[in-house]
Amino acid sequence: MYVIDEAREKRDIQARYKELIGACRALKTLSPEEEADILRAFQMAKKAHAGTRRKSGEPYIFHPLAVALIAVKEVGLGPTAVIAALLHDVVEDTDITLDEIRMVFGDRVATIVDGVTKIEDVMLLQQSESKQAENYRKILLSMCNDAYVIFLKLCDRLHNMRTLGSMKDTKKLIIASETSYLYIPLAHRLGLYNIKTELEELVMRYTNPEKYEEIEAKIAATASKGAQLHECLVDPVRQMLDAEGLHYSIKTRVKSVYSCWKKIENKHVSFEEIFDLYAMRIILNDVPREKEREECFRVYALISQKFDPNPTRFRDWITHPKNNGYESLQTTVMTPIGTWVEIQIRTERMDNIAEKGMAAHFLYKEAHPDENIEGNPVEEWLQQIRTSLEQSDKSALDLVEEFKEALYTKEIYIFTPRGRTVTLPSRSTVLDFAYAIHTDLGHHCIGAKVNARVVSRNERLHTGDQVQILTTANTLPSDEWLNECQTSHAKDAIKDYLRSHKKEQSAEGRRKLKEYYKNLNLRDTPQNWGQLKRFLGNPSDIDVLYDIAVGTVTEHQVAECFGKARPEPNLIFLDKYKQLSTPFLLDKEYENLPTETAPCCKPVQGDQVVGIVQDDRIMVHRTNCKEAMREMANHENHIVRAKWRPGEQLSLLTGISLTAIDRKGLLQEITHHISSELDLNMRAITLETSEGVVRGIIMLYVNDVEKLNSLIEKLQAVDGIEQVQRI
Repeated sequence: MYVIDEAREKRDIQARYKELIGACRALKTLSPEEEADILRAFQMAKKAHAGTRRKSGEPYIFHPLAVALIAVKEVGLGPTAVIAALLHDVVEDTDITLDEIRMVFGDRVATIVDGVTKIEDVMLLQQSESKQAENYRKILLSMCNDAYVIFLKLCDRLHNMRTLGSMKDTKKLIIASETSYLYIPLAHRLGLYNIKTELEELVMRYTNPEKYEEIEAKIAATASKGAQLHECLVDPVRQMLDAEGLHYSIKTRVKSVYSCWKKIENKHVSFEEIFDLYAMRIILNDVPREKEREECFRVYALISQKFDPNPTRFRDWITHPKNNGYESLQTTVMTPIGTWVEIQIRTERMDNIAEKGMAAHFLYKEAHPDENIEGNPVEEWLQQIRTSLEQSDKSALDLVEEFKEALYTKEIYIFTPRGRTVTLPSRSTVLDFAYAIHTDLGHHCIGAKVNARVVSRNERLHTGDQVQILTTANTLPSDEWLNECQTSHAKDAIKDYLRSHKKEQSAEGRRKLKEYYKNLNLRDTPQNWGQLKRFLGNPSDIDVLYDIAVGTVTEHQVAECFGKARPEPNLIFLDKYKQLSTPFLLDKEYENLPTETAPCCKPVQGDQVVGIVQDDRIMVHRTNCKEAMREMANHENHIVRAKWRPGEQLSLLTGISLTAIDRKGLLQEITHHISSELDLNMRAITLETSEGVVRGIIMLYVNDVEKLNSLIEKLQAVDGIEQVQRI
């Protein structure tokens, strides 16, 4: 708990300011005028925030000082960024105006501060819009004018995540979800890998604490290997490089908790199977730009002669840099103690870009305005954003979602039959290409000739492909087409067509619904209409009427909705858990709303959960659920604190996936553990065997997470089973 001591706080404030000025002076470009402006900004911020404290109890001025220090030491920004960082909260939280800042520090500082400041007037937003999305949109618009906006926003977010412990649990989840939703992808796209890694760690610490602690403990248990690796790898490498007369530095690291978890989840491997848990970085100093590639490959040759490399793990990011400017040679070698170690080889210039990404290009450009620097990735990226924003009439939520998805996307280059080049995101399909050429071509697409070979609509394209679209007048879009394309342009065109088509069918759907009401002796009222939509789980009037028109929704389903048909308890019980008394403790203002466990993450008793308001009920998700984090990132006012009611014993549907070596009696042993030993009820079991390997999914009802974990442990111990995971 923080103890207020004003005398000590005054000393701390001055000490933090001295540390900040020292970091600025270390850049060796600080002029006396700039240092005076920094002091003036510090004094203005200190006076404006006087008497204000953070949730932790600390003086508020600690925060802008910390953000400014991150901007200098961890991103490498200069005096202008420091001034803006010190003032970034004064407009939002104090009486100081942008005009005052502009008068003292000029237009650029005022523009940056305005871009970082959150939107105040949320009353003008439609209820369906997201306050956070509008804030994101404002950041993007401001970023187009000055990249410092997003650099400082990342610095601000990093410090907020570092000091999240004093917040309420729901606020922690909201801030962590926002960070995962937008700020981590932004740090990735800008190449700020150190900041990205730390944000990922902090998000996981708050959204998935049990798994974080488990992996953290496993990493700590491997600490003894550090000294062994130094002796058998680092020391021999130093001897080789010294013998070659090279100037270099070596850094070592252990893979982060989040990176380990991501590899375990995505690659379906155990912790012990992670190849690059350990990594070593060799940074070559004093290498001329024209000799960088030659020197890096020279070092790679020396290492591969001494240590056996894994041929599948070599990456040449020097010949073909990543789209964020990252350059490096990467190889993975086997050490004498039987451990794989990833080795990165790069020059000092490359390391600066790898550490600070686009910021390094951006700052070099600012420091050398007279040089004609080609291919500046920051300017090219900002121009793409500017063009997208100017041409878009989408809502803030759709625009931000599209922008976020593009942050991780690489590009491919496709050719038309006449040689025209079309740029698309990687993983794009024939259908994406058709819509990129023309909407009508997309609407009637049945496939294509790719490099003279006939393929389907959903065929994935690759750089260099030449594509000729095949069409027929009888083919028109359907809902399934949305799964056959990747780009938002194609999806929007399909949705526009479907919306128009469904609207044409809505009159027939309304006619049939009235007929159903008449047969069931029901009135056509708004209340009944709302009840039917909730029963069908579809809030869209047009979609429901269309489903009725084409027969997807039948009279029997309408009768079930209003209790006019014999219920089918087994189906209702298996599809979702519902009851009159909620198994959750909620905030007082929501305690009368019905609750449902979310089908996307299937929480069970013992999981950490959060409630999200949806229509007239509360959907309860696990705190690390991707859908919940997306909702929390965009709709803060939808979040409800939720806890399991003590003493409740509920059987809720969840699932596990497993991979095993096939053998006689395996299924019998699996079902024995589930049914006989743990007395669990299975809903479904699906197993597929291919080349002696069994992969399957088991859906079952459990009443607490401990029992589920116990089952996973028992199955992992079964002979032949390689992996068991909760889904």
